Amino acid sequence: MAETAENKEVAQPQPEAPKESFDLTINDLSQLKAIIDVAAGRGAFKPGEMAAVGTVYNKLNGFLEQVAKQGQQANG
Repeated sequence: MAETAENKEVAQPQPEAPKESFDLTINDLSQLKAIIDVAAGRGAFKPGEMAAVGTVYNKLNGFLEQVAKQGQQANG
């Protein structure tokens, strides 16, 4: 039995999707902190959510303070 072109599946190379860069900068983290400040001030979080938001906020704030100290030491 002879195969015809209709019966053969030809694998076509798939073009690669462009790779997106998701670089997270210190400025992005600082802006995130400001967003949390605004949202908390506007009452966007329910009382049961405040502990989780506060924990993340405190970690973020501590990290940003540490980065700022390192920057001051490197510059000073």
